[in-house]
Formats: sequence, C-alpha cells, structure tokens
Amino acid sequence: MSAGRSALITGRTVVALASVAVIGLSGYGWTLLQQAQTHLTTDNVIEHHTPPAAPATVPHQDGQDTNFLLVGIDSRTDVHGNPLPPDVLASLHAGPDDGFLNTDTLIVVHVPGDGGKASAISIPRDSYVDIADGDGRDYGKHKINSAYSIGMNNHNGSQTEGRKTLINTVEKFTGVTIDHYAEINLYGFDLISQALGGVPVCLNHAVDDREYSGAVFPAGQQTLSGVQALQFVRQRHGLDNGDIDRERRQQAFLASAVHQLLSVGTLTSPSKLNAIITAVQNSIVLDQDWNLLQFAQQVQGISGGNITFDTIPIVNITYWTPADGDAVQVDPAQVKAFVQAKFGDAPTPPAGATTTTPTSPTGKAAGTSTDRSPVIPSQTTGGADTSSTGQSITATGVTCVN
Repeated sequence: MSAGRSALITGRTVVALASVAVIGLSGYGWTLLQQAQTHLTTDNVIEHHTPPAAPATVPHQDGQDTNFLLVGIDSRTDVHGNPLPPDVLASLHAGPDDGFLNTDTLIVVHVPGDGGKASAISIPRDSYVDIADGDGRDYGKHKINSAYSIGMNNHNGSQTEGRKTLINTVEKFTGVTIDHYAEINLYGFDLISQALGGVPVCLNHAVDDREYSGAVFPAGQQTLSGVQALQFVRQRHGLDNGDIDRERRQQAFLASAVHQLLSVGTLTSPSKLNAIITAVQNSIVLDQDWNLLQFAQQVQGISGGNITFDTIPIVNITYWTPADGDAVQVDPAQVKAFVQAKFGDAPTPPAGATTTTPTSPTGKAAGTSTDRSPVIPSQTTGGADTSSTGQSITATGVTCVN
C-alpha cells in the first residue's frame, strides 16, 4: 500500500456534507443548496431491501432515523473524471496512481429521527471482513478497503457496482441498513478545509513524518488547512498505534471542524459558502435519493457536542492474513453489539469489552488470534490524557491527540 493510497480522510466527507447542510439556516444558503442540488454527481447505489438480521439491526422510527455511509476514496480525478493537475497531486503527497480505487476511510453516521444525539463510528481501512455484494456473491475475507475495487473488478469495471459491494459489505459487517451514501475524492478535502478557513487541531507531541505523509507539526494547538490538514489526518507512520491513532486524529479533526462550522461566521460568509459549494460539486458523489434540503433540516442539531465519534472494537491490530498481509482483526458479533449500543437504546458497549489502548504495532499487539476480547480504541480529550477511559470524542471544541 502506497503512502498516497492511505491518504483518505474520515473528516473530509462529514465536514463537506455538514458544511452543505447547515447553510440551509439562512435564506441565501438555502438558495445555494437548491443550486448545488441540480449540479451534484449522484449514483443509483442504494437498494431498498430488507434490513440485516437481528439482533443488531437498528430500527427506524417511522422511517426518520437515518444511517449514512461516508467514504473517502483515493481517486486521482474529480467527480467528472478530469485528472487532477500533477502539481496538485505532488502537493497532496498522493503518490502514483496504481489503478485501484480503495476506500481507506469509512464512517457510519446514525442520525436519530427524534432529534437525539447523532453517533459516528469509524471502521479502520484494514479491518478483515467478509466481502459480499448485493447479488449474494461472497468474495471471502479481505481488508474492507478493497470491497469497492473487488466489486468493480467483478462487474466489468463498474464504479456503481463497486459502491454497491462496499455498501452491502458494511451492512453485513455492522448489522445496520445504510440509507444514504456519500463519497469524496482526494482533492475534495484540500478544497473544503480551505473553504472553512482552516480547522483548529491539537497534538500531545510534536511529529516529523516528512518521508511519508509530509506531516511536520509542533505540539499544542494550531490551525491547519489545505495540504497541512491532509497531512495531519493521514499520518500513521511514527504513531504508537498506527492506523488506530490515525482514526483518532480524523475524529478529532472532524469534531473540531463541525464545532467551528456551527459556531463561527461560516454560515454568513457568501465567499465561504460559495467555496464550499464549489468543492462539493467537484469532489462528492451522493446516492440518488440524497436531498440536501432535507438533510440540512435533519442535522441542524449537531452543534454543542450533539454528535459523538467512536471506533469499532478491535481484537488484534497486527493480524497476519494469507493473501492480504497485515490486517486488523475484528469480531463481527462484537462489532454489531457495539454499533447497536451506540446507535440503539443500549447504554453501554458489549459485555466483556475493555478500554485498553492497543499496544504498538512494533511490539506485542492487543489480543491474539485466540484472544477474542475486543479493544475499544480510547480517546484523548480536551488536552488531557484520558486514554484509560475510552471516552468518545464530541464536537465541543478542540481535542488533543497523539
């Protein structure tokens, strides 16, 4: 896996969609939303079928609860198929195009219909899961970020079928029905973070990863945009827990961006709104039924920390597989129980879950192939080290991470 292919960002998708959604709060923003809707790229990828089997299916309340699958893809083009300029690719540290479209960022967001707290759960890109498409074909176990390409390759290169395979794989893995799909490409994050005027972040320690992601940042709070923001959320080399620490960075970045978006002057700035709309139109693919105006009304209550960010339980972060090399071992039953606890009525994670932080990939991994006790990836919040608490990240300000 090249460094460029790992540059897909959890935050960029949700930030983009939240940005578009909340501008509906003003009359000018509402007009922009209507204009944006007519120029969006959409794909017929949501098949309304029977939800996955109990016990993990989250019931919809009169059809109002909604589950969104937000995806980052390592495309070297915009949504119209136009190649990105070489200087842009170089500045993004994207690496060469190897012909594969992997989805290295996956996050499922549950927005309750009753106006309650929204929940976002990250799925590590290397999670080793069953890949299945909507035709009932099972492609065996592989890293989840390959589901898109596997679906494409088995359906004559169709990106629509690749998206459907990814959606069905996530549904089978998490036990929830995906109602809407949003996909953002590599360049979109650069554009959107600049349109927001930068996003405040905080690091517990200084980092120097110029060889891979290009991330070179001091410790403490700082505001990043464009390429620097991309470097911040894509770094995994040099971090104690590799991709797991990167998940926390992505969640912290996203939470800060949402907080900033809903609490400062973005909504009243015509130039920022126009920049966001332009970025969305060039970098995001939505499912055929996604209505921006309706979405704007649905998510206006996520300010004030009314959304939490978590990562699925993990059994082993350095699990060797015969065909895919190192992967992240997960237990589907534990993942389904965890998702149900976060999205449904259960107040706590599944029985037997711990809040132990996984050890370094270079040392003894958390769990083994015979140790089925999951690890709930812990968080660091508010500038204080709370890694032993397993505390969720919320959109209440800037969260310090490793």
